[in-house]
Amino acid sequence: MRSRTRKSVIRAQAGVGRRKRVLRTAAVALTAAMSMSVFAGATSAEPGKAPAITSVEKDGRTWHLKVYSAAMDSEITVDVQRPADESAPAPNLYMLNGLDGGYGTASWKAATHALEWLADKPVNVIQPIGGRGSYYTDWQQPDPRLGVNKWKTFFTEELPPLLDAELGSTGLNSLAGLSTSGTSVLQLAEAKPGLWKSVAAYSGCAQIADPVGRRFLELAVETWGGGDTENMYGPADSPLWAENDPVINAEKLRDTKLYISTGSGIPVLEDVQYYLDSAPGPMGAVNLSLGVIIEAAVNGCTANLKNKLDSLDIPATYNFNPVGTHYWPYWEEALKDSWPLLAEGMGLSS
Repeated sequence: MRSRTRKSVIRAQAGVGRRKRVLRTAAVALTAAMSMSVFAGATSAEPGKAPAITSVEKDGRTWHLKVYSAAMDSEITVDVQRPADESAPAPNLYMLNGLDGGYGTASWKAATHALEWLADKPVNVIQPIGGRGSYYTDWQQPDPRLGVNKWKTFFTEELPPLLDAELGSTGLNSLAGLSTSGTSVLQLAEAKPGLWKSVAAYSGCAQIADPVGRRFLELAVETWGGGDTENMYGPADSPLWAENDPVINAEKLRDTKLYISTGSGIPVLEDVQYYLDSAPGPMGAVNLSLGVIIEAAVNGCTANLKNKLDSLDIPATYNFNPVGTHYWPYWEEALKDSWPLLAEGMGLSS
């Protein structure tokens, strides 16, 4: 009797063990199946959205485009002033704004009469809105204040073919920028040689990898823009600084028509009046001092760029104004002065 009981217990225990093994096997199989399902879902998921013009709002000759950037996963506003005769293909003149990216009053549209002056020119005037404090470059990581910035990719890869198709353009492009974007236009031209046939840089500091140039960029991005340059190019010893320095990479500007201008930093009466009127009281005097200091520093950067280009036998048109501070009337005048060169790059007679 005891023997039969003992055997029954052993058989029962064996059955429990078998059931546990079955359950463990089933659990492993279920886990594997779920994992395969997850991975299969990941591999079969729809690819990311491609860059595209998502909307066009026409306001007379001004077209307000919304352009989806896959690199930044966001929609970018791009305004286009169309030529008077829209029936014929026209080239594209990209005009980049300064530090605020065109959001505020420091833009070509708000601070100058440039668009009115260009109205009779047979060109599409491309005015991107956005990129405040970004230097229109590709940042290595998102910034808590300035977000995701992949502007180099946007301007060199995503936007041009979309504009050519939407506007029916000739495919010939020129590029102009001032102050911080005066640096950016040189960087963009070096990033994709030949995309812009002619480039105009007004009061831009072409050096960013040396201590002086890097400090100038830090003041713009961090002090005025609120971002962190380590999110842009990394710490001071990161090779990205040199990789994006227009002077170091000047060889890549060969065969691009170049117009480069700067003031000396010495103010004239109109400069003083402008700063004092635009910000009455002590702030006007502070802004005047900044305008003097910034333009004097830019003048030094520009001289160094000229020395490098000369050493490489790369021609450029220079305008070293013996006077002038860092503000819009000088850049508007430089745009007009550089128009023949910009037009030539776009296949137009000036």
